[in-house]
Amino acid sequence: MTPRAILQTFLLLLLAALPCQAQAIAPSEKAKIEALISHLENLKDSTFIRNGSDYDAQSAAKFLRKKWNSQQRDIKTAQDFIAKAASVSSTSGKPYMIRLKGAAETPCGPYLTAQLQKIEAAAAPK
Repeated sequence: MTPRAILQTFLLLLLAALPCQAQAIAPSEKAKIEALISHLENLKDSTFIRNGSDYDAQSAAKFLRKKWNSQQRDIKTAQDFIAKAASVSSTSGKPYMIRLKGAAETPCGPYLTAQLQKIEAAAAPK
């Protein structure tokens, strides 16, 4: 083999050995996720229920930000965030619930999906 062929082979092997970089989350999707978490964080007199325990809005927001951060490789959209981090406990498999003041418990996933639809509708060109 010529020196050039050896160099080309080496470079090809080196490129093949490099790990694939995960595609970064789009800024608009990141903003939607932050808007969803902020929405929960600012709900007055609401209760976030995770694995049978009640949490206030600030604790819920802190938990979801932490979970988002730990799963960022798998979360590329706001819908991914809802499905993979904000709907179901990865420990127990139980759905997260939310109880708004004066209302019955409702699953967090559908609640956040409805909030996402409102966020996207507000951002849509008119």
